[in-house]
Amino acid sequence: MLNINRRSFTLGMAALAAGSLLPGLVSAQTMAALKKKGSITIGMLVDFPPYGILNNSNQPDGYDADVSKLLAKDWGVKANLVPVTGPNRIPYLLTGKVDMLIASLAITPERAKQVLFSKPYSAASIVLYGVAKTNMKTPADLKGLRVGVARASTQDTAVTKVAPEGTQIRRFDDDASAMQALLSGQVDAIGCSVTVAAQIAKRAPAGQFDTKFQLLQQDMAVALRPGEDEMVKAINDFIAKNTANGELNKLYEKWLGAPLPKLD
Repeated sequence: MLNINRRSFTLGMAALAAGSLLPGLVSAQTMAALKKKGSITIGMLVDFPPYGILNNSNQPDGYDADVSKLLAKDWGVKANLVPVTGPNRIPYLLTGKVDMLIASLAITPERAKQVLFSKPYSAASIVLYGVAKTNMKTPADLKGLRVGVARASTQDTAVTKVAPEGTQIRRFDDDASAMQALLSGQVDAIGCSVTVAAQIAKRAPAGQFDTKFQLLQQDMAVALRPGEDEMVKAINDFIAKNTANGELNKLYEKWLGAPLPKLD
């Protein structure tokens, strides 16, 4: 009986805690209300370069900032960029502190239960990047080769998953160490983001390294509050238009040094 009472008390307290959050939630916004306001408040990360950073003037910058400004220009409103963090970005959206998130938010089933996602506007690609003259067209070609990764990273998981028996996977403390291992010839290739690959290309002689194949891709989307179907349609139209005319690709190449990946 005592156990039942404790469980009831715990569930009751959880319900009270959940209920205390409800007053902070806000209703769906319409395009008409947004246009009347004349501005759009967009939450973005500023600690996730090159997607989101703070520039020399301590202002939000990066790929997500440029996409936000392009969207605001397309809609004829002013963009107010608000720094958010990974943990607080969805709460900021749901409680109305921001109108939407352009915050490198990867699409996942769990997040889709909380927010309304647009079509992808960006992606974080993990690739195998290595010595140009070494044949590595498929994972099968890695047998007998030395492949570096940052220990316990997404790329570590991706390489480990596809590498055949006989691949020498060498794990380093971070991306910088793996990059240095490739530059110094300690490994034949590394698993890394396209951002890291672009950094290596700038430091190495032209043609020394190239991208072999993609390991995985995490698509990122704009996040809105549930029920904002009119808004998400307008954003999808924006993404479709600026993908077709090459504007999103220009911004992606500007910040990541690589073409915008094919988005679903």
